[in-house]
Amino acid sequence: MTRLSVNINKIATLRNARGGNIPDVVRAAVECQRFGAHGITVHPRPDERHIRRSDVPEIKKVITTEFNIEGYPSEDFLDLVIGVKADQVTLVPDLPGQLTSDHGWDTLKHAPFLREVVARLQQAGIRTSLFTDPDEKMIRGAALTGTNRVELYTETFASGYVTDAEKAIRPFARAADLATQLGLELNAGHDLNLENLAFFVQRIPNIKEVSIGHALIADAIYYGLEETIRRYLACLGQ
Repeated sequence: MTRLSVNINKIATLRNARGGNIPDVVRAAVECQRFGAHGITVHPRPDERHIRRSDVPEIKKVITTEFNIEGYPSEDFLDLVIGVKADQVTLVPDLPGQLTSDHGWDTLKHAPFLREVVARLQQAGIRTSLFTDPDEKMIRGAALTGTNRVELYTETFASGYVTDAEKAIRPFARAADLATQLGLELNAGHDLNLENLAFFVQRIPNIKEVSIGHALIADAIYYGLEETIRRYLACLGQ
């Protein structure tokens, strides 16, 4: 079964635009779980333009499913995720002011750094996942870091899906097969939505988890949060 983790960053973006605590990201996390989501994802960035570091322990208190925290592994980020003991940490190679994650790790160039970070998180009892392009060299490099999982960066699939879905899925299917052969578990995320999600997980059924934020929160404007989560779960065959 592919699990759905809801990224609530965009809810925090809306809160921060006005100040105060409306909408309440902690309540949003609780409601997402109540409506069937299998986990909550946050990505605290250095400028705190959406999720703030102070939100993270408050969300952790109410999480009864999986808590996945994404981010670049700076010292303060590692202190944060180890301090709250996230269930999973997804390491991304973002620059400090980056608008959104737009590429995976060069797992060969950054191998010593990633091995050290992965080991540190695993010693704290935290599952690790590396944000990775569907490039076989990068998948092989990821396996050598000791990470538990890779998260396939799916933007190129999403952009190619509208013109040639079969062509768009091929590199991801190959990368997924290789990762499985190397003993890695698979997550996926970025630009997955109600149009392309079912196709993706049907063609790559061994995906453990999809992390979806922007599209899901946007859909909730039209359908409501409960109905939107129901629709995403239906895409996953649930």
